[in-house]
Amino acid sequence: MDLEITTQVVLSGGLMAVALGAVANRTNFCAMGAVSDWVNLQDTGRIRSWVLAMAVAILGVSLLEAAYLLDADTSRIPYRRSLFFWPRYLFGGLMFGVGMTLASGCGNKNLVRIGEGNLKSILVVLVTGVMAYVMTWTDFYAVVFHSWMEPISPDIARFGLEDQSLGTLLGSLLGIAEPGNLNPYLGVLLFCLLLFLVFRSREFRSSFDLILGGVVVGMVVVGGWYVTGGPLGQEWMEAVEFMDEPPPGTGTQSYTFINPMNETLVYLWSPAKTQLITFGVAGLFGVIAGSLLYALFSGRFRIVWFADVRDFANHMIGAALMGTGGVLAMGCTIGQGVTGVSTLALGSFLAMGFIILGSALTLRVEYYRLVYDDQASLPKALTAALVDLRLLPERLRRLEGV
Repeated sequence: MDLEITTQVVLSGGLMAVALGAVANRTNFCAMGAVSDWVNLQDTGRIRSWVLAMAVAILGVSLLEAAYLLDADTSRIPYRRSLFFWPRYLFGGLMFGVGMTLASGCGNKNLVRIGEGNLKSILVVLVTGVMAYVMTWTDFYAVVFHSWMEPISPDIARFGLEDQSLGTLLGSLLGIAEPGNLNPYLGVLLFCLLLFLVFRSREFRSSFDLILGGVVVGMVVVGGWYVTGGPLGQEWMEAVEFMDEPPPGTGTQSYTFINPMNETLVYLWSPAKTQLITFGVAGLFGVIAGSLLYALFSGRFRIVWFADVRDFANHMIGAALMGTGGVLAMGCTIGQGVTGVSTLALGSFLAMGFIILGSALTLRVEYYRLVYDDQASLPKALTAALVDLRLLPERLRRLEGV
């Protein structure tokens, strides 16, 4: 019975991910592309699609929690933990944002590209997975990051707060007895606000693909939460609770793609051990399969390789940063930017913000170095990028704006 329940959960995760991969391929849903469109072209279409995915996921989790079908406080990734690990969100988010830009896409986008025949993305996913493994299974994270980040991170439980969700924080300020109960109401309110902001654009309203991408990504994330944290998920937890060796990767969760790359490498090292196929591994293969099916159906399947050595180096550096930053930030553009945000965890919003900042800065720096060639040193290009994003005053600019 234990194996049957685990199989149901894992298979459900894989099948929903097939839909995610196919729709992401069709609609070109891409967080890095969304930031690029916004920063370089002032086109907000894809960023609105991403925000729509957040809004749908927030509403779904709020309704599930209101109906007592989900308790996001118990999630495998502790989004709402009382320890406000702000250096992880900040530095991990920045690293991931820089990395996904150099690697031409986040974890999910590279999985979609593998389905399209992009061989570059296979190497990106492998390197990302290796770095995620190093962060997870060795002392690297503990020595390089945790040793100094944990001591400067406040535990808000000392102030009488149970967790870092927006409902708990706001409810405590308002003096509500059980502030966490405010989350579902706040989630519905935030959904309405985000929906209004997203659909203010007439161009967005007229784009079926942009709306489809946002709605499906958000619904798949909600589906992941329901499968692992709802009635089937509770039965799953009860079934494995007293097992001597419970299946890895169990727990309430939804889609994220950096640590599952590490889990996939562990499984591929011992493919006969099917118990190593976690919800995350199934989701990873599901996205590739869905993208492949759509690519073959639509004629988008093309073999792609690196243009030159510089292209190869950028992608490998980007992959290493994604693997390191994704684990450090506790998620990627989907894992934090949609799944984490859906729990209303303050840290998830912070991580998402710094992912966007890291990507935007990298895009502008790369553009300045392309335009000015040898004249644009990294410090000059970075300063100009910070001025462009209004994070530094204009008087500090050393390169003419482009």
